[in-house]
Formats: sequence, structure tokens, C-alpha cells
Amino acid sequence: MRIFIALDIDDAIRERLAKFVEGVRGFAPDVRFVSVESLHVTLKFLGETEKQAVIEEALAQVHGPQFSIEFRGYGFFPGAKNPRVFWAGIHSGTELGELARKIDDGMSLVGFERERGPYHPHLTLARSGSGRPHKMSGDRANSKFTKLQQKLSQLPEPEFGTMTAHEFHLYESKLSPRGSQYTKLKSYPLG
Repeated sequence: MRIFIALDIDDAIRERLAKFVEGVRGFAPDVRFVSVESLHVTLKFLGETEKQAVIEEALAQVHGPQFSIEFRGYGFFPGAKNPRVFWAGIHSGTELGELARKIDDGMSLVGFERERGPYHPHLTLARSGSGRPHKMSGDRANSKFTKLQQKLSQLPEPEFGTMTAHEFHLYESKLSPRGSQYTKLKSYPLG
């Protein structure tokens, strides 16, 4: 099974994101927009594994406080000149990064590779090409986001709202022609 660990997003924030995406979708008609219903704050992607029971036990040992998360702004990976991914920003105190680190530590104890770089939370809104956020050799300027970038530069920074994270979840992801389908396997309270 293909699994990951994430925080859910409050419905009010999801609705504001949906309105924002609908308002800008026409400025990037050649990219694939993500279904707003499937958005979540990924804490760690584990990939294909049959270790569900071991993962659940390790996650039960992860503790942290409830904390506030603000959703605002946007950006492009790997950069504005050669964008492949359009994202919405996630801002929080140290608690979000600390939770991701504790989960990474716990998963490393049960055989998963540690994250190589710092945790950069974001919500992927659209992808162009492979969707890989890291620059590869031979990358050229990507014009699929040009109109969208021009339009966004004329608007104030979007604000989608603030929520409190009360729990995190273990999800299964099944790939299908309609996109990824997510099933919540288990929840872990914070606080």
C-alpha cells in the first residue's frame, strides 16, 4: 500500500482555496490543477510499504501540542523562471516543523529514510510537466505559468485563513485515472 502522514485542512479554508483556484485556473490552461478536495498538509510521504501495523505503533509514540496554521500567499517550485509546481503557502510557528521532525524520527526507527532537507510545508495547487519541484539539468524556462504569474502580480497576497491542528492522520493513497484517492487509516490526537 502507498501511504503518507498528513494534517487535514478545515472546510472553510478549503472553500477559500477552491474559490481562489477557480479564479486563476483560466490563466494557466495547460497545467494540471489538483482537486481542492484532496488537499492536505503532508508531514511525511512513506510510499509503498506493507508495514502499516509497525507505522501505526510508531506514530502512537509521537506527541505534540495543538497549534495554529495560517494559509496565505503562493509561490512556484523550483522558481519563478522555470516553474513546475504552483503552491499556496503554509505559515506556522515552530510546532509544525517540530511535529514533522518527530514523525521523521519515528519513521526512521522503523526503517524509513530520513528527509534530506528542511521541512517546507505547502499546498500543491497545480503541476506542469512532471511536477517534480527540483531543477534538473537541461531545464528551460517554462511558459505554462506565465499568464498566471502576470495576473497574480497585480493582486494582493491571497489569505485563505487560520486553523488549529488538533490531530494528524495516516492515509493510504490509491492512484486512479481520476487522480489519487485517499483513505484515512488512523488518526493521532495532538495536545
